Amino acid sequence: MTDKKKRYIIFIAQMAGAAILAFADRLFKIAAVTHLKGKDDIVIIKNFLALSYQENTGAAFSSFSDHTVLLSIFTLILLVAGIIYLFLGKLEGKILNICAVLVLGGGIGNLIDRFEQGYVVDYIKTLFVDFPVFNFADMLVVVGAFTICGVLIYQIVQEEKARKRAKHGVKHDGKS
Repeated sequence: MTDKKKRYIIFIAQMAGAAILAFADRLFKIAAVTHLKGKDDIVIIKNFLALSYQENTGAAFSSFSDHTVLLSIFTLILLVAGIIYLFLGKLEGKILNICAVLVLGGGIGNLIDRFEQGYVVDYIKTLFVDFPVFNFADMLVVVGAFTICGVLIYQIVQEEKARKRAKHGVKHDGKS
């Protein structure tokens, strides 16, 4: 198999993964609207986790509330850039590629809400800490983005260590 064909197959798998995650997010939000809207919170784990219907017109922590059009355009631009980046095969390593799929799937899920309703449906409420209500798509974006940051920081640290070893004539195994 040629490298180009392999890259296309990987890209198709990445887009399918993002679509599946966005679809799952959609199902969770439909369930939230059906079973939670207009009702009291449902405690899942006492003093820890509840389900609570919320409509969020903003972004994280309700920032940029009532700026749905601006958020939608910004999200769409980021998603298109991410898709192009994946298509070009610029990410190295399985972890970064999987995390990019998580971010895309979550971004698409919340973008669908903004386009369709003008707000994002949130339904997961933490009871052990005062934290904004969030949803599955938010979790995908946060886990994916934080893991990408962690991997990139790790890679930078490793490259710096290798640069210092090379500068001082030390091989990777610690011997000169």
